[in-house]
Amino acid sequence: MNVAVVLYTSDLRLHDHPPLRAALSAGDHVVPLFVRDPAVDAAGFAAPNRLAFLADCLADLDAALRERGGRLILRSGDTVAEVCALVHEVDADEVHMAAGVSRHARAREERLRAALEAEGRRLYVHDAVITATAPGTVVPAGSDHFAVFTPYFRRWAEWPPRPVTPAPRSVRVPEAVGSDPLPRRPALAGISPGLARGGESEARRLLTRWLRTGLAGYEDAHDDLAGDATSRLSPHLHFGTLSAAEAVHRARAAGGPGAEAFVRQLCWRDFHHQVLAARPETASQDYRARHDQWRTGAAAEEETRAWKEGRTGYPVVDAAMRQLRHEGWMHNRGRLLAASFLTKTLYVDWRIGARHFLDLLVDGDLANNQLNWQWVAGTGTDTRPNRVLNPVRQGLRYDPEGRYVHRWVPELAALPAPQVHEPWRLPGPERARYAYPERVVELADGLDRFRRGRSAG
Repeated sequence: MNVAVVLYTSDLRLHDHPPLRAALSAGDHVVPLFVRDPAVDAAGFAAPNRLAFLADCLADLDAALRERGGRLILRSGDTVAEVCALVHEVDADEVHMAAGVSRHARAREERLRAALEAEGRRLYVHDAVITATAPGTVVPAGSDHFAVFTPYFRRWAEWPPRPVTPAPRSVRVPEAVGSDPLPRRPALAGISPGLARGGESEARRLLTRWLRTGLAGYEDAHDDLAGDATSRLSPHLHFGTLSAAEAVHRARAAGGPGAEAFVRQLCWRDFHHQVLAARPETASQDYRARHDQWRTGAAAEEETRAWKEGRTGYPVVDAAMRQLRHEGWMHNRGRLLAASFLTKTLYVDWRIGARHFLDLLVDGDLANNQLNWQWVAGTGTDTRPNRVLNPVRQGLRYDPEGRYVHRWVPELAALPAPQVHEPWRLPGPERARYAYPERVVELADGLDRFRRGRSAG
């Protein structure tokens, strides 16, 4: 009996899954394996929202495998040790997995390859499973990656994603292989009350609905905070319950300006992954250092605390931060506003904001999160490092009726637009009626902080 192992990581699906397809071609039996590695927990990535979503994904994957005659095997421990133990247990000749881009993922692949090859077994690492186009596929002359998005997008758009493959009809797993119990969402604490449901079944339902009802209007409506006209597929792309390549193919097949705008956002995701793959240190270091003298001390800490809790006194920023805490997710325009306010107005290190986002975001992807924060802070791939997003102007533009603020800042629900975006302009007695925090800093003072700090650096 020939047996192959599929090591699942951030690719928790059956549809369009090259490692699973290759393993099925190589062996009579396949062992679909997921390892809960304590090293991930120790690195601070085991946030409650992502653990809850992960539990949904694993349960859904196991159910889909059982429908095809198989099941998911869960083990806990060091990934390399657990894979090697399972390989011995079932006498597998080869292991298949998706390529990662982080320093941890690359090191894990190298360790696993060395351990398997020492015993005459093979590791096959498959590209373009987590992204639509593999990092390093689209590169400029004389460099290993693109440092600016627009030229990357032009080249990326000319490079067709790999063909999409259907889910297998059957998966045969050796009966004797034991598994740890799957985690359950109800057993977890600290989950955002409005957290979405995970799993490939939900991902495919959302994608189909999005293509049918949301895609056409995406170009015009994606920045509308209250309209919530985005796909909400980012958690599924992060956990790999949805194939990025399939999303590109299906959006392009639908066609139209909305599809073009949506595919461009998928390209941004690939862009950040190829940057992190080439420069793994950007997970914690500036891609382009501006020598910022970030504010520290008690005042900066108190302002940061107010930012995290959604009480900065700037309604659209507070609305975004409260949405994050409640849903474990935030509208993309809200992310830009919140990040700009912390780094450009409060002038606090982007790493503090990025860590807070990773603590709460269900789609907390290392490449996208860290590099988007640097883009806003002006220390990443942005070619306009001094850009500052004014929260009042942004609120008036992207929430003109105040409905986003009314939903997430109920203290101001009775205050109409445009006043809801500048409650400090109300007369004193009227302002007191709303029990809303005073501003932690005036915008002019925040701009001065930013200018002084960057010039000092």
